[in-house]
Amino acid sequence: MPRGIRKSFSAALLAGTVLTSSLAIAPAASAAPRTTPTGAGAAAAAAANPCTSSAHPKMARTLGNAIRSALRGRTGTESVAVYDRKRHIYCAVDSSRHYDSASVVKATILGALLRKVLDQKRKMTSTEKSLAYKMITRSDNDAASSLWRSVGRTRMQRFLKQAGMSQTKLGPTHYWGLTQITARDQIRLLNVYTARNRILSDKARNYGLGLMGKVISSQRWGTPTGRPSGVHWHVKNGWLPRHGRYWRVHSIGTFDGRGQDYEIVVLTRDTPSMAYGIRTIERVARAVHNNLNPGMRSAYIESIPDSTWETSDGSVPADR
Repeated sequence: MPRGIRKSFSAALLAGTVLTSSLAIAPAASAAPRTTPTGAGAAAAAAANPCTSSAHPKMARTLGNAIRSALRGRTGTESVAVYDRKRHIYCAVDSSRHYDSASVVKATILGALLRKVLDQKRKMTSTEKSLAYKMITRSDNDAASSLWRSVGRTRMQRFLKQAGMSQTKLGPTHYWGLTQITARDQIRLLNVYTARNRILSDKARNYGLGLMGKVISSQRWGTPTGRPSGVHWHVKNGWLPRHGRYWRVHSIGTFDGRGQDYEIVVLTRDTPSMAYGIRTIERVARAVHNNLNPGMRSAYIESIPDSTWETSDGSVPADR
């Protein structure tokens, strides 16, 4: 369900980055999520809590421990980013690691389309509305390819710059599913949809959230799992095997209602199956929902395997 007008927040980018556009929005640098390092220094960082909050340090510490516990022992590679706007809690686990986007990039294509329409001072055409609806609610690849072409690389790149998504690299030519994304940038994308800003109008934001709140039941797994009844979800997922073996399974979601206002991003790769990747994501999602909704009972504990599981989202050809 689309949320109403929200309070604007700082246009400062995350700590250690350069402000590339006055339109860029992200959590304030002073309270930015940390990126967990890899390689040298990773062992020392392992002891650090991935969540921070000057307003709610105890809750942030508990949430960080829960996220680490959810990831412990899982096969593959994972990145996590969480932003609770109400409590000013920020979490980041390896949030600058790059992943093949798979169908998650469709939420970025939609954002660039909405910005294009605003730039041209017009309404969306019936064709654009139909393609956007199919692309988001059913993850239709033909619709995504059509909008990828019509928006164009120049406008796509401009949208990334406006949103402060400096770590995102567009896929080559027509391979939008090979766009390189990070958890940090996906949180920035969700911020464009969930907070008042100068990139998208309130009407455009609510339109985008509305589509993400109408995703078909077989594609609602991932970050919505574990939320209490009455907390509304808006989600986009991606699921892609590469070279016939290991999977990239991702889920990005925003959540509001019952006084809540937060976002979850979980990206995974090299998982042995789609189902395994989904379970990893849902372990993290339950940890986040449980800790940000104390005293509320989870109404959605775990996704039930669907007949479409273990079938690629088709965002990249099998031989690519």
